[in-house]
Amino acid sequence: MSDVDWVERVLGVRRYSRNGERAPHKPLLLLYALGRFRNEGPAPIEFSAAEKDLNRLLQEFGPPRPTSAGYPFHHLTTDRLWEVTTADGGGSPGPNVGPLRALHARGRLHPELTAALTKDSALLPQLVRALLDANFAPSLHADICQMVGLDLEDAELPSHVSDEFGRRDPAFRPEVLEAYEFRCAFCGYDGWLDGVAVGLDAAHVRWRTFGGPDDLGNGICLCALHHRLFDRGVVGLADDRSITVSRKYIARAATSRSLVLDLAGRRALEPQRGLAPVDREHIRWHARQVFRSPARAA
Repeated sequence: MSDVDWVERVLGVRRYSRNGERAPHKPLLLLYALGRFRNEGPAPIEFSAAEKDLNRLLQEFGPPRPTSAGYPFHHLTTDRLWEVTTADGGGSPGPNVGPLRALHARGRLHPELTAALTKDSALLPQLVRALLDANFAPSLHADICQMVGLDLEDAELPSHVSDEFGRRDPAFRPEVLEAYEFRCAFCGYDGWLDGVAVGLDAAHVRWRTFGGPDDLGNGICLCALHHRLFDRGVVGLADDRSITVSRKYIARAATSRSLVLDLAGRRALEPQRGLAPVDREHIRWHARQVFRSPARAA
């Protein structure tokens, strides 16, 4: 099987997504397993030893709904990328964590994939890049890699893959920043250096990997801090385009309170008159799939 075929198979894991619903459980397990392979070789991964790490990954980077590490540990076996065995030589006992623990279930990358990774060192960064681009906002990539023990490397993907996930309209950023007059819509930051705006991003409200378009109705100008917090679900938007702040976010320092907690209920800046504000359908997608509800009281 060629590298392109392995990339295609890995990308097939994300196809579960329906109606824009995020389901990154399997991609996160794959990234975790690739990190273990890179750092420790092809040794099996004990469920009981990996459960805490997997739950943390799901909590940090999965959608804001309950789940468990047992779900991807078992179900990834259907994609021929992962195998699970028990201490007595049986197959996976299912997704429930009790049997996975009791029967000492162990998972490992499929032997064919392990052989391909061993043969071609360029394949691993390709798979990592494909999984990240297909399932997560770019601002999260470095954090995910750090947690699973991988380097965030540039990798050459097949052109049809990079066209679908890796490239955005180059006009998107200048259009969004100009519409918001080069100010963060949440805090008003508007820094410049030598005539160039610095620390400002054009953030996608609905992620591109889940159908979010590169247009003004799906874009908002945010400073680097609030962009990252927006993609992590710390802050969000309500239907009336007021700012929401997750009740799960804790801040003790006065600076953190003023930069984040005090935003709760404040109206986000609107684009220039006559230009499209953020579409409510994209706001609602972010609220369902990214924001860590419930929101704090204003």
